[in-house]
Order: sequence, then structure tokens, then C-alpha cells
Amino acid sequence: MKYTQLKYDQFDKYLFEAKSGRYIDSEELQYIFKFENGYGASVIKNIMSYGHAQDLFELAVIEFIDEFTWKICCSTDITDDVLGYLENDDVLDLLERIKNL
Repeated sequence: MKYTQLKYDQFDKYLFEAKSGRYIDSEELQYIFKFENGYGASVIKNIMSYGHAQDLFELAVIEFIDEFTWKICCSTDITDDVLGYLENDDVLDLLERIKNL
């Protein structure tokens, strides 16, 4: 299945491309965003993600441990888990909220 890619123009400068921070092909999408506050987001779409069958995204809030290492963060007021079944605009709204943490 070929997935629709995320349209994230206003967040382009936050795209984290260190090492394999961004992986995109026709069957798996992952975007890693890193914000100045130390938080970021992993946005995925693959066979295991919530919403993939509907061509929708899944997002996890992440926290950077150092320059290149991050972990999923479950202690923000945004969510305590991953968020699935997201449309493009939903992802953009969440990215803005994460950027403002």
C-alpha cells in the first residue's frame, strides 16, 4: 500500500534528520520532529500503526535525551500514550502543542 505523506511545511525546520531520524518509502513513513524545548514527535504510518488502513497517522510525543537520542514521553498534558487515527491537520495541531510545551 502506498501511503499519503505528511504535509508539514510550517514545521520543516524542525524535521530531525540525524542518522535514520527520517525514514520514508512507499510502505512505511516516519517523521521525527525536534523542537527547541527538548520535546518532539514521532509521526508514523505503517502496517502496525493505528489508522494505517485508513491512510491516517499515529503520533508519539518524544523527549530528547541528548543530541541524537530520544524516547517516547508519556508524561505531558498532550497524551500518556500514542495517538492514532490522525488526519494531517490533527498532526499539525499536535506538533504546535508539543512545540509550545
